[in-house]
Amino acid sequence: MQDPEIREATASEPLSLDEEYNMQRSWRTDADKLTFIVCLPWSGQSSSAEDRILEKEADAEDRMIGDVNLFLRQEEEDDDNGDYGDHAEGNGEKNSKIIGEVELMIAEKQHQRHGYGRAALLTFLRYIALHRREIAADFLHREVSSDDNADNGRDIDCLSVKIGQTNHRSLALFESTGFVKVSDTPNYFGEFELRLEKFERGHIEELCEKYRITTYEEIQYR
Repeated sequence: MQDPEIREATASEPLSLDEEYNMQRSWRTDADKLTFIVCLPWSGQSSSAEDRILEKEADAEDRMIGDVNLFLRQEEEDDDNGDYGDHAEGNGEKNSKIIGEVELMIAEKQHQRHGYGRAALLTFLRYIALHRREIAADFLHREVSSDDNADNGRDIDCLSVKIGQTNHRSLALFESTGFVKVSDTPNYFGEFELRLEKFERGHIEELCEKYRITTYEEIQYR
Protein backbone atom coordinates (compact mmCIF):
# COMPACT_ATOMS: atom_id res chain seq x y z
CA MET A 1 0.00 0.00 0.00
CA GLN A 2 3.01 2.28 -0.31
CA ASP A 3 2.45 2.33 -4.06
CA PRO A 4 0.47 5.48 -5.03
CA GLU A 5 -1.01 3.72 -8.08
CA ILE A 6 -2.43 0.94 -5.89
CA ARG A 7 -3.81 3.47 -3.42
CA GLU A 8 -5.49 5.35 -6.25
CA ALA A 9 -6.94 2.16 -7.77
CA THR A 10 -8.31 1.02 -4.41
CA ALA A 11 -9.30 4.48 -3.10
CA SER A 12 -7.06 3.89 -0.08
CA GLU A 13 -5.10 6.14 2.23
CA PRO A 14 -1.61 5.38 3.61
CA LEU A 15 -1.83 3.90 7.11
CA SER A 16 0.62 3.47 9.95
CA LEU A 17 1.57 -0.07 11.01
CA ASP A 18 -0.73 0.12 14.06
CA GLU A 19 -3.60 1.30 11.85
CA GLU A 20 -2.95 -1.61 9.48
CA TYR A 21 -3.10 -4.07 12.41
CA ASN A 22 -6.35 -2.53 13.63
CA MET A 23 -7.84 -2.81 10.17
CA GLN A 24 -6.76 -6.45 9.93
CA ARG A 25 -8.49 -7.20 13.24
CA SER A 26 -11.70 -5.56 12.05
CA TRP A 27 -11.65 -7.56 8.81
CA ARG A 28 -11.30 -10.75 10.85
CA THR A 29 -14.09 -10.07 13.35
CA ASP A 30 -16.63 -7.60 11.88
CA ALA A 31 -19.80 -9.23 10.52
CA ASP A 32 -20.09 -6.71 7.68
CA LYS A 33 -16.75 -7.71 6.12
CA LEU A 34 -15.41 -10.77 4.36
CA THR A 35 -11.86 -10.85 3.05
CA PHE A 36 -9.72 -13.49 1.34
CA ILE A 37 -6.02 -13.32 0.54
CA VAL A 38 -5.18 -14.13 -3.07
CA CYS A 39 -2.18 -16.43 -3.49
CA LEU A 40 -0.36 -17.91 -6.45
CA PRO A 41 -1.63 -21.32 -7.64
CA TRP A 42 -0.45 -24.15 -5.42
CA SER A 43 0.30 -27.68 -6.58
CA GLY A 44 0.84 -29.29 -3.17
CA GLN A 45 -0.33 -32.88 -2.89
CA SER A 46 -1.56 -34.93 0.06
CA SER A 47 -3.69 -37.97 0.74
CA SER A 48 -6.74 -35.99 1.80
CA ALA A 49 -7.93 -32.46 2.33
CA GLU A 50 -7.75 -32.96 6.11
CA ASP A 51 -4.01 -33.62 5.87
CA ARG A 52 -3.21 -30.43 4.03
CA ILE A 53 -1.42 -27.76 6.00
CA LEU A 54 -1.96 -24.44 4.27
CA GLU A 55 -0.02 -22.19 6.62
CA LYS A 56 3.49 -21.47 5.34
CA GLU A 57 2.80 -23.56 2.22
CA ALA A 58 -0.06 -22.44 -0.03
CA ASP A 59 -0.27 -19.05 1.68
CA ALA A 60 3.39 -18.43 2.40
CA GLU A 61 4.29 -14.75 2.37
CA ASP A 62 6.03 -14.88 -0.99
CA ARG A 63 2.92 -16.46 -2.56
CA MET A 64 0.51 -13.69 -1.53
CA ILE A 65 -0.33 -11.40 -4.45
CA GLY A 66 -3.46 -9.48 -3.42
CA ASP A 67 -6.86 -9.69 -1.78
CA VAL A 68 -10.57 -9.74 -2.54
CA ASN A 69 -13.14 -8.29 -0.16
CA LEU A 70 -16.87 -8.02 0.48
CA PHE A 71 -18.40 -5.16 2.48
CA LEU A 72 -22.07 -5.52 3.40
CA ARG A 73 -24.54 -2.69 3.86
CA GLN A 74 -28.29 -2.16 3.74
CA GLU A 75 -30.14 0.16 1.41
CA GLU A 76 -33.75 1.18 1.81
CA GLU A 77 -36.03 1.29 -1.20
CA ASP A 78 -37.69 4.58 -2.06
CA ASP A 79 -41.37 3.76 -2.64
CA ASP A 80 -41.82 6.80 -4.88
CA ASN A 81 -39.27 6.08 -7.59
CA GLY A 82 -37.69 2.73 -6.77
CA ASP A 83 -34.26 4.19 -6.13
CA TYR A 84 -32.14 3.19 -3.19
CA GLY A 85 -30.72 5.40 -0.50
CA ASP A 86 -28.29 4.72 2.33
CA HIS A 87 -29.89 2.91 5.23
CA ALA A 88 -27.68 3.26 8.26
CA GLU A 89 -29.32 0.96 10.78
CA GLY A 90 -31.60 -1.32 8.79
CA ASN A 91 -32.94 -4.42 10.53
CA GLY A 92 -33.56 -6.64 7.53
CA GLU A 93 -37.11 -5.46 6.84
CA LYS A 94 -38.59 -6.35 3.47
CA ASN A 95 -38.28 -2.77 2.14
CA SER A 96 -34.49 -2.83 2.58
CA LYS A 97 -31.92 -4.76 0.59
CA ILE A 98 -28.56 -6.18 1.55
CA ILE A 99 -25.88 -4.97 -0.86
CA GLY A 100 -22.45 -6.58 -0.99
CA GLU A 101 -19.71 -4.28 -2.27
CA VAL A 102 -16.77 -6.14 -3.81
CA GLU A 103 -13.16 -4.98 -3.96
CA LEU A 104 -10.34 -6.77 -5.77
CA MET A 105 -6.62 -6.03 -5.85
CA ILE A 106 -3.70 -7.82 -7.47
CA ALA A 107 -0.94 -5.73 -6.00
CA GLU A 108 2.31 -6.49 -7.78
CA LYS A 109 2.58 -5.49 -11.42
CA GLN A 110 4.40 -8.71 -12.37
CA HIS A 111 1.32 -10.68 -11.31
CA GLN A 112 -1.15 -8.57 -13.27
CA ARG A 113 -2.46 -9.53 -16.72
CA HIS A 114 -2.07 -13.26 -15.97
CA GLY A 115 -5.70 -14.05 -15.22
CA TYR A 116 -5.26 -14.13 -11.45
CA GLY A 117 -7.74 -11.29 -10.94
CA ARG A 118 -10.53 -13.04 -12.85
CA ALA A 119 -9.77 -16.37 -11.15
CA ALA A 120 -9.84 -14.72 -7.72
CA LEU A 121 -13.04 -12.81 -8.48
CA LEU A 122 -14.95 -15.83 -9.82
CA THR A 123 -13.75 -18.05 -6.97
CA PHE A 124 -14.87 -15.41 -4.48
CA LEU A 125 -18.25 -15.02 -6.20
CA ARG A 126 -18.71 -18.78 -6.08
CA TYR A 127 -17.98 -18.81 -2.35
CA ILE A 128 -20.51 -16.02 -1.81
CA ALA A 129 -23.13 -17.83 -3.91
CA LEU A 130 -22.63 -21.00 -1.88
CA HIS A 131 -22.79 -19.24 1.49
CA ARG A 132 -24.92 -16.16 0.79
CA ARG A 133 -27.56 -16.91 3.43
CA GLU A 134 -25.01 -17.66 6.14
CA ILE A 135 -23.13 -14.45 5.27
CA ALA A 136 -26.37 -12.42 5.41
CA ALA A 137 -27.43 -14.05 8.68
CA ASP A 138 -24.08 -13.25 10.27
CA PHE A 139 -24.38 -9.66 9.05
CA LEU A 140 -27.86 -9.38 10.61
CA HIS A 141 -26.65 -11.06 13.83
CA ARG A 142 -29.09 -13.94 13.71
CA GLU A 143 -29.11 -17.69 13.26
CA VAL A 144 -29.85 -19.35 9.93
CA SER A 145 -33.28 -20.97 10.35
CA SER A 146 -34.93 -23.83 8.50
CA ASP A 147 -37.42 -21.48 6.79
CA ASP A 148 -34.73 -19.20 5.32
CA ASN A 149 -35.62 -20.31 1.79
CA ALA A 150 -38.93 -18.51 2.20
CA ASP A 151 -37.43 -15.46 3.88
CA ASN A 152 -36.73 -13.17 0.94
CA GLY A 153 -35.62 -10.32 3.18
CA ARG A 154 -32.70 -12.28 4.64
CA ASP A 155 -30.35 -12.68 1.72
CA ILE A 156 -27.73 -10.75 -0.22
CA ASP A 157 -29.82 -9.06 -2.91
CA CYS A 158 -27.07 -7.90 -5.24
CA LEU A 159 -23.34 -7.27 -5.49
CA SER A 160 -21.82 -3.89 -6.26
CA VAL A 161 -18.41 -2.56 -7.25
CA LYS A 162 -17.14 1.01 -7.65
CA ILE A 163 -14.34 1.56 -10.16
CA GLY A 164 -12.55 4.71 -11.28
CA GLN A 165 -13.63 5.85 -14.74
CA THR A 166 -10.07 5.56 -16.11
CA ASN A 167 -9.48 2.05 -14.73
CA HIS A 168 -10.48 0.38 -18.00
CA ARG A 169 -8.98 -3.02 -17.16
CA SER A 170 -11.02 -3.38 -13.98
CA LEU A 171 -14.16 -2.16 -15.71
CA ALA A 172 -13.69 -4.74 -18.45
CA LEU A 173 -13.00 -7.50 -15.92
CA PHE A 174 -16.14 -6.93 -13.89
CA GLU A 175 -18.30 -6.42 -16.98
CA SER A 176 -17.02 -9.74 -18.35
CA THR A 177 -18.41 -11.48 -15.24
CA GLY A 178 -21.88 -9.96 -15.56
CA PHE A 179 -21.61 -6.69 -13.62
CA VAL A 180 -23.56 -3.87 -15.28
CA LYS A 181 -23.11 -0.10 -14.89
CA VAL A 182 -26.01 1.55 -13.04
CA SER A 183 -25.34 4.80 -14.91
CA ASP A 184 -23.60 5.82 -18.13
CA THR A 185 -21.85 8.67 -16.32
CA PRO A 186 -19.45 8.44 -13.36
CA ASN A 187 -20.39 9.76 -9.94
CA TYR A 188 -19.02 12.85 -8.18
CA PHE A 189 -15.83 10.96 -7.27
CA GLY A 190 -15.20 9.91 -10.87
CA GLU A 191 -16.30 6.32 -10.30
CA PHE A 192 -18.70 4.01 -12.07
CA GLU A 193 -20.87 1.76 -9.95
CA LEU A 194 -21.59 -1.66 -11.44
CA ARG A 195 -24.02 -4.22 -10.02
CA LEU A 196 -24.52 -7.94 -10.37
CA GLU A 197 -28.11 -8.94 -9.72
CA LYS A 198 -27.81 -12.59 -10.72
CA PHE A 199 -25.19 -14.53 -8.82
CA GLU A 200 -26.73 -17.90 -8.07
CA ARG A 201 -24.40 -20.88 -7.91
CA GLY A 202 -25.34 -22.16 -11.37
CA HIS A 203 -24.68 -18.81 -13.02
CA ILE A 204 -21.26 -18.46 -11.37
CA GLU A 205 -20.34 -22.04 -12.28
CA GLU A 206 -21.18 -21.29 -15.92
CA LEU A 207 -18.79 -18.32 -15.81
CA CYS A 208 -16.09 -20.49 -14.22
CA GLU A 209 -16.50 -23.04 -17.01
CA LYS A 210 -16.34 -20.28 -19.62
CA TYR A 211 -13.01 -19.02 -18.29
CA ARG A 212 -11.66 -22.52 -17.52
CA ILE A 213 -11.63 -22.08 -13.76
CA THR A 214 -12.78 -25.62 -13.17
CA THR A 215 -11.24 -26.66 -9.85
CA TYR A 216 -12.97 -25.43 -6.71
CA GLU A 217 -12.47 -26.89 -3.26
CA GLU A 218 -13.06 -25.46 0.20
CA ILE A 219 -10.51 -26.57 2.77
CA GLN A 220 -10.82 -25.76 6.46
CA TYR A 221 -7.99 -23.44 7.41
CA ARG A 222 -5.67 -24.80 10.12
